[in-house]
Amino acid sequence: MIVVTGSVTARQECFDEVRRLSLEHVHRSRLEPGCISHAVHVDCENPLRLVFFEQWADRTALLNHFAVPASRDFVKSLQSLAAATTIELYDATRLEKL
Repeated sequence: MIVVTGSVTARQECFDEVRRLSLEHVHRSRLEPGCISHAVHVDCENPLRLVFFEQWADRTALLNHFAVPASRDFVKSLQSLAAATTIELYDATRLEKL
């Protein structure tokens, strides 16, 4: 499984648009093959920062997600609205329950 974490810190005057675009992206992404989960949350310590958490079945599913035109458009749209962005990818193996 591939885990993706990311964040976008919106410029204050752009937060509502960043939130709207982010929710559209999350809802669309959940329908893609190989998407296990896809969510966005508001950071409790910085209300202008949205945090993404995604789980994908494998690297191919994630690469296909990145290739979707709407995903590329989402990233481009954020560039003019955000003060900062991050993204990190992890190759994860589920451990047994403790």
